Amino acid sequence: MAKRMREKAKLREENKDTRPTATAKYVRMGASKAKRILDTIRGKNYNEAVAILKFGPSANSDVVLKVLNSAAANAEHNMGLNKEDLYVAECYANQGPSFKRVMFRGRGGVDTIIKRTCHITVILDVVKK
Repeated sequence: MAKRMREKAKLREENKDTRPTATAKYVRMGASKAKRILDTIRGKNYNEAVAILKFGPSANSDVVLKVLNSAAANAEHNMGLNKEDLYVAECYANQGPSFKRVMFRGRGGVDTIIKRTCHITVILDVVKK
């Protein structure tokens, strides 16, 4: 059961992704709505992505902007990278747990309301020159 644990741990450490990331968990938004916003900034330069999120039409883009700024701050503080050299390498939204609520209706009926959540992840990388 516990064969070669140190070797496996060493391999996992060597293959770990070292790019700057940020994750927001349990965001009160559906994953499909978050994916629509993330598709617009994927592959863009950091400054361009910030401008798209600030002046875009979506009301949910401020949450994605916070995650993007957090990833850039992680890159600057932890890895010593410059924000001007970064671009959005990967970004995705996974479905989180759903809150189930009920709304009472006429004649003793009940409608179920599902309030969805998602986990938003942004991974940045340095532009190759």
